Amino acid sequence: MTISKLLLDSRNQKLLAALLKTPRASVTDLARRVGLSAPATRERLVRLEEAGVIKGWRVELDPKALGYPISILVRVRPMPGQLPKIIKLAQSIPQVTECHRITGEDCFLMRLHLRSLDELDGLLDKFLVYGQTTTSILQSSPVPPRALPLPNQSTG
Repeated sequence: MTISKLLLDSRNQKLLAALLKTPRASVTDLARRVGLSAPATRERLVRLEEAGVIKGWRVELDPKALGYPISILVRVRPMPGQLPKIIKLAQSIPQVTECHRITGEDCFLMRLHLRSLDELDGLLDKFLVYGQTTTSILQSSPVPPRALPLPNQSTG
């Protein structure tokens, strides 16, 4: 079944909506919410996962609770030939929680989490060997990461 057919199925939409609302719900609870048996619900979850609709069943940890109260966005404009080195460096630094290849003069946008601003210079110095950085400290997140609307849901 194609992804579009999976997403157009009203029971799958109900299942995804329930999962978004309560990600830790048991299969039995999800089945009750969508009006299916637990085995049928589990089968639908497997199909949605195999199709790539549901990805990365994971726990989201709060960086502040882990002792990283400062979030930083860093854009990197690499020197010629340095792209692979920047990727490898970003992958090796645990404080880099996201690294995106982007269009424009800068080639990378990264999110870093720091215990204190004293750590910033040392981390930036590692990237400055390979290119120019532009740094922004996150003040707040009025729109935190969230799910996209499901098909046939109003978008505002």
